[in-house]
Amino acid sequence: MAIDRRELWREYESWEGAVPSSITVDPLWKMIVYRKALFLSDSAWNDCSKMYKDKRTVSLADQLYRAIGSISANIAEGYSRGTGRDRARFFEYALGSAREGRDWYFKARHTLGYELAQHRSEQLAEVISMLVALIPRQRTNGISEEPAIYKMEGDGEEKVEGEEKVERIA
Repeated sequence: MAIDRRELWREYESWEGAVPSSITVDPLWKMIVYRKALFLSDSAWNDCSKMYKDKRTVSLADQLYRAIGSISANIAEGYSRGTGRDRARFFEYALGSAREGRDWYFKARHTLGYELAQHRSEQLAEVISMLVALIPRQRTNGISEEPAIYKMEGDGEEKVEGEEKVERIA
């Protein structure tokens, strides 16, 4: 059965309108994955509040909230890093936290209900997918040296590293 993305994120739009401008004016806010992770953190707050009522799930609620809260925090920290590799490392931490959160939601299904746990797992799957696509791009966008120019012996041609075009030296 195909998941309707609008239904999956139906509460998101009203939540987004309530986020203070001190957060939304930051360039970080342009990252959809950050916004969705922050939304999930707020959602987890409500979910965990329900779980704290049952002493059997208090530690599970703590683990769940730490994992979900860590997703947006690591994206924010990674976004603030100067190199692509450094950003990728923090985005990988966020990815690990998203997968951990999905695991905790599965375990919480007995308290939260199957439907809510499944809904959050699907939201997390979308965040995971976005991070999986983002991480390799960050690694290639790092600070790098200027391309090296290699002169090929005897033929008067030079080749710039990373380019396929070979130009004739006049």
